[in-house]
Amino acid sequence: MDKAFLKLPRLVQMLLLLIPVVNWVTEIIVRGSSLIRNMSLINLVILICIIIFGLFIGWVDFFWCLLFKRLIFM
Repeated sequence: MDKAFLKLPRLVQMLLLLIPVVNWVTEIIVRGSSLIRNMSLINLVILICIIIFGLFIGWVDFFWCLLFKRLIFM
C-alpha cells in the first residue's frame, strides 16, 4: 500500500491527508504496509507514533507531501 499511495495522483494524496480521520487511517495503513515490507525499528517506532499522535502527524505529512511529493520518514 505504501508504494500504491505514492503512485496516486497528488490531488488524491492531498485529499486523503486533508480529511482529519481519513488521514489517520491512511497513515496507519501506509505505515503498516511499509513496516511489513521493510521490518526495521524505525518503521515500528513511526507506526506507534502514528497510532498515538495520528491526527497531528497527518497534518505534518500533508504539508510534507505538498512540498516534497512523499510522506515524511519514507
